[in-house]
Amino acid sequence: MNLLRIDHTGIAVRDLDEALERYRRTYGLQPSERLPVPTQHVEVAFLAIGDTRLELVQPTDDQSPVARFLDRRGEGLHHVAILVQNIREELQRLSDNGVELIDREPRPGAHGLVAFVHPREAGGVLVELIEDVEDEVLDA
Repeated sequence: MNLLRIDHTGIAVRDLDEALERYRRTYGLQPSERLPVPTQHVEVAFLAIGDTRLELVQPTDDQSPVARFLDRRGEGLHHVAILVQNIREELQRLSDNGVELIDREPRPGAHGLVAFVHPREAGGVLVELIEDVEDEVLDA
């Protein structure tokens, strides 16, 4: 099976420092990693919970998709990321089945190659496919 597990849940935030403090204070969570993702025009922080993570996502550009999301919907659930074995095969399978894709080709993400499926395909939820590519150096 190409779908392996939920990798993380993305939460859009306006102020990453404030959000990290809120998650620390409320849940006792500390960031396991914080990094910029210039290709996505965001800065992210990951909070590990068991074998999955929360990803707090702050836009670094007022015109980025995450900034537009925050303007329309405010802070909250932005996406669910599913770890896949082979992202190109999964994109082809979805395309062959008429699924509306945002990305037809994977692009660099924080931890591998990513591609997004249009929210119309999951009842309004943006789905990110992610292939963890440990051996490749990604120009994020």
